[in-house]
Amino acid sequence: MIEGEKQIRMAIRDAVNRNSRKPFDWGGLSGYEQMEAIQPALHQMLTANPGSQYLQRLTHQVERVLEKNRTLATDLQIAHQWLERTADCLHYPPKPKVPDSTQAITLNSQLIAQEMEELIVNFQPEAKHQPAQTALKNTLQRTWKAYGKDLLHCYDIPGLPPDNLKTESMFGKLRRHQRRISGRKSTRELRDFGQYQILCLADCSFAIAIRNL
Repeated sequence: MIEGEKQIRMAIRDAVNRNSRKPFDWGGLSGYEQMEAIQPALHQMLTANPGSQYLQRLTHQVERVLEKNRTLATDLQIAHQWLERTADCLHYPPKPKVPDSTQAITLNSQLIAQEMEELIVNFQPEAKHQPAQTALKNTLQRTWKAYGKDLLHCYDIPGLPPDNLKTESMFGKLRRHQRRISGRKSTRELRDFGQYQILCLADCSFAIAIRNL
């Protein structure tokens, strides 16, 4: 048995027997791209060791998986590109402002809404052959119709963030602190008093900032 074949056998055996050592990042394109990277490496090993039946069978299995899922992987990759285009259309995440930029565009809700409507109109996947893109288009269209207007206030109100990630992070810290001091998993009390804790923290931070001026 060649050294490379021995290492491959051991790696697969460890991955099968240990939950903490998974062979691939299963979850769509990442797993497929790993397979694509494995294929040429197996071909190189097979060229150097043409008599290895194990490598021949393993290479055949990898090629079969790639061929079977090629269409779906391509569909998912294009859907991911449309998702990136949607984020670019919403200018999310927001880019840092450049004061000296002469080409800065003033964003407003009407401009963003127009761009989103054009993107949805231009996004026309084939439902029969492109299920991932179709699912993304249906979800995007349904979400935009239901909540689109509520997502655009941040473009008209200065200082209003486009998301609530910082607020969620703050409540996450409060929940962890509540569990630590109470020893209980439930943090139901934060539903009634969490906002007051945040207001107290904000007042303290504001007072400190004023004092340091």
